[in-house]
Amino acid sequence: MFVISKLVWIFAQPLSLAFFLVFLALLAGLLRWRILSILGATGSALILSVTLYTTTGNLLMQGLEQRFAKPAADPVSLQCMIVLGGGFENEVNTARHGIEFNGGADRFVEALRLAQKFPQSRILVSGGDGSISGIYEGDAAASERFFPLFGVGKDRLIEERQSRTTFENAVNTKEFLASQGLSNCLLITSGFHMPRLRRHLPQARHQYRALADRLPHRWPGTARVGFHPAEPQCPEHGDGDPRMVRPGRLLSRRPHVRTLPELRATSLRW
Repeated sequence: MFVISKLVWIFAQPLSLAFFLVFLALLAGLLRWRILSILGATGSALILSVTLYTTTGNLLMQGLEQRFAKPAADPVSLQCMIVLGGGFENEVNTARHGIEFNGGADRFVEALRLAQKFPQSRILVSGGDGSISGIYEGDAAASERFFPLFGVGKDRLIEERQSRTTFENAVNTKEFLASQGLSNCLLITSGFHMPRLRRHLPQARHQYRALADRLPHRWPGTARVGFHPAEPQCPEHGDGDPRMVRPGRLLSRRPHVRTLPELRATSLRW
C-alpha cells in the first residue's frame, strides 16, 4: 500500500498531469488529430497556470489549517509528547550528517520549546524514511542529533524509525507508548496535516482529546483568489510569502532555529 500511494501521487500531481497532456498533444499532432492535440496543449497550460500563478493551492491549504482553533495556553503539566516526522531534509542529512530542515521545521521547534519548559517530559519522534528507495535516514534519526544541541538529553528521546506514512505514525506510536507505559501525550504536527491525522487516529484505535491548534499558520488566513505572475507559487512550503520557509532555504543548526520563535505546531492529546 505504501508503494502504491507513492506511485499514485507521482502520476497524479499537477506537474505530472501537465507533462502527460503535453505528450498527448505531441502524439496527437504527429497523428494529425488536431482537436485532441489542441485539447492536450490547452489542458497542460491551464494546469500549470492555475498551480503556479494563482492562489488556488494556498486557498486549499489554508482551508485545512483553519479547521482547528488555537489553544489559550500550554498544558499545566506534560508527561510526554509525540512529534510526527516531516521536518527534516532526510536526503541531505543522510549525505552530510547534519541538521537540515524543510518547511515542516515548526514541529520540531515547538517540541524543543516544550521540552525546555517541561524538563521531565519524554519525546517520542515518529518518522522513518518516507521515500520509495528506503535508503535515507528518517526524522527520528536526525532528531537524535538535533535535540542534544539544545540541552535535551538523549535519555528523554524515544525514536520510532519505521513509520513512512501518517497511518503508520498512528499505528506505531500507539505500540511504542504502550511499551513505555506512557499515555495522555501531547501530539505535535503541522496545522495542514491535522485533518489527515484525525482521519487515521480512529483507524489505529487511538484514544485522544483535542487540545487544538498552536501553529502560527504558514498561510495568513486572508488569502483570496488571485494571480501571482511574478512569483510562481509552491503551496506546500508557503512560497510567495518571504516569511515562509522555502524548499531552497535549508535551516541549519542553532543560529537558524533560534531565529524562528514564531514557528509553532498543532497539538492533540493522545
